Amino acid sequence: MSIKAPGNTFLKVNLITIILLFVLILAGGVVRSTGSGMGCPDWPKCFGRYIPPTSISELPANYKKVYADKRLAKNQKFAKMLDVFGYSQLAMRIRNDRSILVPEEFNSARTWTEYVNRLIGAISGIFLLLCAAYSFRYWKTSKLIVVLSVFNVILVGFQGWLGSIVVSTNLVAWIVTVHMLIALAILAISIATYHMAKVQGRYKVQSKPFVAIVTLLVLAMSILQITFGTEVREKIDAVASHLEGSYRDSWVQRAGDIFAQHRDVAVVVLVVNLVLYVLIRKGFNRHSIQQQLMSFTFLMIMLQIVTGIFLSYWSLPPFAQASHIVLASLIFGAQFYLLLNLFSSVNVQGAGK
Repeated sequence: MSIKAPGNTFLKVNLITIILLFVLILAGGVVRSTGSGMGCPDWPKCFGRYIPPTSISELPANYKKVYADKRLAKNQKFAKMLDVFGYSQLAMRIRNDRSILVPEEFNSARTWTEYVNRLIGAISGIFLLLCAAYSFRYWKTSKLIVVLSVFNVILVGFQGWLGSIVVSTNLVAWIVTVHMLIALAILAISIATYHMAKVQGRYKVQSKPFVAIVTLLVLAMSILQITFGTEVREKIDAVASHLEGSYRDSWVQRAGDIFAQHRDVAVVVLVVNLVLYVLIRKGFNRHSIQQQLMSFTFLMIMLQIVTGIFLSYWSLPPFAQASHIVLASLIFGAQFYLLLNLFSSVNVQGAGK
């Protein structure tokens, strides 16, 4: 019993962490789609407060200059770091970016949107720390759970810093893609530690390597599609900036080849998931975790297609943008957990026919 109780605690905390990470991805999508990234121009406080202001009257008269100067100083430090790593051209572009000097207007809705995002991020960080702390109960039986849990805390700290660079710089578009991929890595590690703790000492190795290979291929396609999706968003941001927010209904058309690639890959993703769905249906009974995960994945893909249509034909409504990104992460999470369960499972009865 003394071993079981800590394990149960770790599983519960880890599961809550996974849920919070999905909520955080949703919150990040809302921030991105509403342009609220600079709603709080400083960090970790928001306008120098733990509880942000609700009215411009609560701010000093020179707040625009104060926070524009702080943003400039932050970007200069980032440019120096890029110089160290040999990205001198990019560093020079950041130093010469005049848009950084344009002060941000206070907007209460954007400020509180970003504040809620940070709050969810802080709570997620606390639960990741709890996961790391409870993981040491597995030190004697599974050191990998401990190593991954601790590494995830370090990774989320780096992610927080990178997120601040995303909203602070206007030119480093690729950071948005890296930021999203790291978010998926953090999510994957949390899912992996949850699964390892759940099946520890009760492994049932599956004997369907072909299904596992197809699942790995499908997962890789999903990651590629998410990467294309963030690049589409980066391109649309550039178009929106060039047009100064006007002609919103033409932004998608102006995105160019990357949007066409994203749309074409979506068709491939649908086809390979159909193939995987058939394989799972044939290889596992309807009560198995594998079939449940595949059915959930397929439902998310259908919803993803619907939000994609909204984005393409209804001028990128913010609710569709946020939904699109969280659905993509749910698909990734379900496929990754399916892959783990194809290699090992505690569901002996539902393992195979």
